[in-house]
Amino acid sequence: MGFMPAGNYLGQVLADNPYKWVIVPIGMIIGYFIVRAEPAVFVLTRQVEDITSGTISAGAMSLSLSIGVAVSLGLAMVRVLTGISIFWFVIPGYAIALLLSFFVPKIFTAIAFDSGGVASGPMTATFLLPFAIGACTSVGGNIVTDAFGVVAMVAMTPLITIQILGLVFELNSRRLEKMEARKAAAAFAQLPDDEIIEL
Repeated sequence: MGFMPAGNYLGQVLADNPYKWVIVPIGMIIGYFIVRAEPAVFVLTRQVEDITSGTISAGAMSLSLSIGVAVSLGLAMVRVLTGISIFWFVIPGYAIALLLSFFVPKIFTAIAFDSGGVASGPMTATFLLPFAIGACTSVGGNIVTDAFGVVAMVAMTPLITIQILGLVFELNSRRLEKMEARKAAAAFAQLPDDEIIEL
């Protein structure tokens, strides 16, 4: 009861000015910080850090989720202003997420699909959806086609950002393995032919 009217009013006020485009960066900033207020996100990031023994840090997870939600809010505000169909964002977004799942470690794919549901929690549903509805009302758009779909967008972008994090992690791991192999080969090459190596 507290967040819904506040979100609606804020969306109306921000969109009801001569520079309507300003709602896109402001929406992105709100999206970046609102995901940090989700209790389930805090629990998920800590659990992932514990399960992976710190390999995937809570900070990296939290940053990836924040970036994902910020992008989704930016795209949602673009939809509110322009009336672009949600299918132009959701279908390519999920196609990218499914394509990435073939290239990243399986643990990142599992975490990413969990994160999508966690990021679209109670804070998102009760604040961001009314925010989009309020903005849509101010710009004179169709609430049903332009404002709804915010939660779907918020659930989609973490799938991509977390898997990109996994892709970066995989590439860094391979690079470190190659560097270690080169160091070992260089150290082995410097040994004399009659050197006894204890295994």
